[in-house]
Amino acid sequence: MSLRIGLNATCFTERPSGANQRFRHLLGALIHLRPDWHFIIYEPRDVRVAAWFAPCPNVEARVTPLPAEGRIARLAAGLGYWRRALRADRLDLFESFHLPAVIAPDCPTLLTIHDLRPVRPDAPRAMRLIAAPVLHHALKRSRLTLAVSDRVAEELRAFHPGARARRLYNGVRPEDFAHPGEAACTAARARWALPGRFVLSVGHLEPRKNFGQAIDAINVLRAQGRDVPLVVVGNPGGAEEALQAAIARHRLGASVRLLSGVSGDDLRAMYHLADLLLFPSTYEGFGIPLVEAMAAGLPVAASDTPVFRELAGEAARFFALGDPAGTAAAIAALWDNPAERAALAEAGRGRLARHDFTVLAEELAAIYREVTGR
Repeated sequence: MSLRIGLNATCFTERPSGANQRFRHLLGALIHLRPDWHFIIYEPRDVRVAAWFAPCPNVEARVTPLPAEGRIARLAAGLGYWRRALRADRLDLFESFHLPAVIAPDCPTLLTIHDLRPVRPDAPRAMRLIAAPVLHHALKRSRLTLAVSDRVAEELRAFHPGARARRLYNGVRPEDFAHPGEAACTAARARWALPGRFVLSVGHLEPRKNFGQAIDAINVLRAQGRDVPLVVVGNPGGAEEALQAAIARHRLGASVRLLSGVSGDDLRAMYHLADLLLFPSTYEGFGIPLVEAMAAGLPVAASDTPVFRELAGEAARFFALGDPAGTAAAIAALWDNPAERAALAEAGRGRLARHDFTVLAEELAAIYREVTGR
């Protein structure tokens, strides 16, 4: 039976992110899986989101008056828009991908949550005071909340007892991280002046990515007489000055590189040029670089957090947060042991099936049918 599904895509821009990647590939797979369903994409006034799925005859664009950037501006622009638009489109289901959540007046609303950063104890108090009631309201009014990991689903139920939360993982397309060929790797190495061997870290340069611990670990290794280069790939996120200061303090300018503006093709090559991925984040709802590394056959050393244990399991070597010496030991164990690197890479490839977008699209289709009673 055909469904009319509305997707609130007004928060999406062309800027790469985990949320953007999930929307493009998961919904793209669902749109192709169910050509009998009609998808209405409510896009911001300044980004043609529906064009990401063209040409698909079961996709219809709705250009809204909402801007892609700025929660307050989106909220204000949507006050006189949503109820009228949603009622006119006579939807069977509506899905929101950001807060404050738009709740459809005449059909079930689904909400996707990637993490609970705004309401965590380490978030600024002013942010928590605003975000907490907004999230409580969204969880109360939504028919179901989709969490990107079991850990986020647990956090949602702890934050809002009775929250109807279900895990639907983020995914990866293995073909996007297959070996790009020697010529592409050679070009990327030359373009970014990469060393012959290096440890790779990937993520926006934000404090929670904890790249300072990675830099401290490289300093520990140098004190042990080991030269282990670190290449951090990430766009600015507020921690750049602190990281540069740490590099200068330890005199690691020749050993640690911070690279921004790296293209997707060059990042793909770096996943194949590196010896291992170092992922030291203090908090993630998921951790896209983990599954990207698995898809590329790159072994992983990660901070010992519940979500990384959930995602990587036996496919990673873990180290404690706040422990540069332990981090250095984890790096050294992989750096010196090609057999362990190969074993972790093989274990990672074995975990990829549950992150296949086609499989996830089938799970999402089943959820849509369940929620609509169809």
